[in-house]
Amino acid sequence: MIASVCGRVSAVAPDSAIIEVGGVGLLVHCAPGTLASLRVGESTTLATALVVREDALTLFGFASADERALFELLQTATGVGPRLAQSVLAVHSPDAVRRAVATEDLGALTQVPGIGRKGAQRIVLELKDRLGPAGPYSAAMPGGGPASARGQVRDALIELGYPGREADEAVATLPVDLDEGDLGGALKLALRALDRRA
Repeated sequence: MIASVCGRVSAVAPDSAIIEVGGVGLLVHCAPGTLASLRVGESTTLATALVVREDALTLFGFASADERALFELLQTATGVGPRLAQSVLAVHSPDAVRRAVATEDLGALTQVPGIGRKGAQRIVLELKDRLGPAGPYSAAMPGGGPASARGQVRDALIELGYPGREADEAVATLPVDLDEGDLGGALKLALRALDRRA
């Protein structure tokens, strides 16, 4: 697998760029956000994934290894190929995708061209336990230890735009015997509590 490319940008098109590596121009398909950061004549490094098909070898490029990892994982969901996986990352950041899946936010997923409600439900169902936590969920307490589930849920609510006081009140409604390993479930309970207050 070609895990990354590092070289001079020789051309940028609407959906791809040509990166010169060792005298060879590699055509790399990228999302608009990644392409916007490239400048013709300047050097760049992109994380990449090589998709092998019977009739083609296609190289996809990403601004980070995290984007590449999510691109590859998205393709394990039924009906999601490389083009659609890249479209997801063109619309949402990796953390936004993780949050949408963790909270079953079908509306966010259907913002991606090519994903309808059923496709979004499939992605949530098949990837919910595999995508890993979004940024707020992976927060660490001072000293390097992992944050408690309650603390991580509070951080996630604040990241979603809720004031600290409301986030605290929602966390206070979580059961005493909260499953520390089920952050997605804990977040759903907290969001339901906030919905009841609205």
